[in-house]
Amino acid sequence: MQQYFSLADCDVMGFDLDHTLCRYHLPQSARLIYDSFAQYLVTEKGYDKDLLTLAPDSLDFCCKGLVLDIEEGNFLKLAEDGTVLRASHGTKSMTSEEILETYGRKEWKHFNTVSGMVSRSAKYYLYDNYFDLPGALLCARVVDSLDQHDGQKKYDFWKDMVAAIQHNYKITAFKEDCGTYFPEVKNHPDKYLQRCPESVKKWLKQLKSAGKILLLITSSHSDYCRLLCEHILGNDFEEYFDVVITNALKPGFFSHTPNQRPFRTLENDEEQEALLSLDKPGWYSQGNAIQLYELLKKMTGKLDPKVVYFGDSMHSDIFPARHYSNWETVFILEELLGDKVTVPAETESEPLEKKGKYEGDPFKAPYFVSKQWGSFFIDRLPGLENAEETLVRTWSCKCISTYSTIAIPSLEAIADLPLDYRFTRFSSNSSATAGYYPSPPRALLPNEESVTMK
Repeated sequence: MQQYFSLADCDVMGFDLDHTLCRYHLPQSARLIYDSFAQYLVTEKGYDKDLLTLAPDSLDFCCKGLVLDIEEGNFLKLAEDGTVLRASHGTKSMTSEEILETYGRKEWKHFNTVSGMVSRSAKYYLYDNYFDLPGALLCARVVDSLDQHDGQKKYDFWKDMVAAIQHNYKITAFKEDCGTYFPEVKNHPDKYLQRCPESVKKWLKQLKSAGKILLLITSSHSDYCRLLCEHILGNDFEEYFDVVITNALKPGFFSHTPNQRPFRTLENDEEQEALLSLDKPGWYSQGNAIQLYELLKKMTGKLDPKVVYFGDSMHSDIFPARHYSNWETVFILEELLGDKVTVPAETESEPLEKKGKYEGDPFKAPYFVSKQWGSFFIDRLPGLENAEETLVRTWSCKCISTYSTIAIPSLEAIADLPLDYRFTRFSSNSSATAGYYPSPPRALLPNEESVTMK
C-alpha cells in the first residue's frame, strides 16, 4: 500500500452527518441526551428521581472507548491486547488491586467478540460516539443506585436503557414530538448545533466542481437530517450532494446484502416500497453499499471508482466502510483537540496547513479530557512500579491506526488544504502516529518508543 493518501485520487466523497458534517455543542448536547434517557427511566420505569439531578462535573465520566460489562455493572478501558487498564464499578473507580483481582493481567473475557466489532451483545456495550456516551454516565449512576438500595450483584437494567434509547431516537419520534431529545433540538437548534464553517461549505463546493461525487450517508431519519442540514448548511443544502441516504442503519448499510436491506424512496419523510436497484442520484432511505457502488460505477463511468468515507464512529462508520466495502476512511476524532501541543515560538512562521487550527486559545477547545479515565490513546498498566516502561496503547487507539486511512479533528482542519495535498496514511510499515493530521495526539509523542507495539 502506498504511503500517501490524497483526496484528488478519490472519485467519490461520502460523509456521515452527526458529529462529522454537523458538529454539536458537546456540553449542551451531552446534558440533553442524559436528561432524555433519565426522564424515561424515572417516569416510565420507576427509577430513582435522583438520576434527574447532575453534579456539574459529573459528565467527566463520559469517555469514548469505554466498554460496559452489563452483568457486572463495570466500565472498562481496554489496552490493545484486551487487558483492562482502568475500570469503575458504577461511577466509582476501581483501584489497581481491584482490577488485578477481578480481571487479572489477561484478555477480558469478551474481548474476542468486541474486537471483531461486528456484533452487539446482551453482555456488553461499547461507547464509541457522542450520541451514546451520556448513557454511560446514566448507566453508571443506575448501578450506584441499585447497589445502594438492593445490594445487587448481577444487573438487569439494560433492557430499560435500550427502551429509553428507542423511545427518544425511534424513527417517528421527530414527527410525533416524542421523548425529550427531538422537541428540544427543534425548538433551540442554535443551542445544540454549530453552523458549518464557511471554509467547509466552500470546500464541499470545490470538491463538486473538481468533478467529485458527494454522498451524505446518515443513520438519522430524513426529517431530522433536513433540520440539521438546513440549520448548518442552509436551505439549499441538497445542492451540495449527489446522493443523500437517510435511516442508513449503519453498520448494517455496509454489511447487509441488497435483499436484506433494500433502498426505499421517500414521500413526505415516509418510506415507500423497496427498490430492486438504484438507478439514479437522489434522496433514499435505508439501502446497502453494494447497490450504491453499482450506481457509483455508472455515475463515474469507472469499473472501480475510489470512495473515501468521513465518519466519527469506529463501529458504525470507519470499521464497516473499510472492512466490508474496502473504502478509504477518514476518522473524525474530536479527541485530537483535547490535548493540543502548544506551538513553540519558532514555528510561528509555518504555513497554516502545517499548524493545527485550534492552537490559539486552549479555552476554546470544544473537547475536554476525562480526569477519571485519562487519555483516549494510551495508559499505564495497573499495578506496576516502573510505570514509564509500561505505557501501552488503548484498544481504541489501535483501531484508529488499523481501520482509518487518516484521522483528523474536524473537516475544518483540512478544508483549506489543496485538493492534491498528500497525507501520510496509517499503515503497518510506518509509525503509530503517521496518519494523524495536523499533528499526532500529544499523549503518543513523548514516549513513542516506549509505547509497546505488538
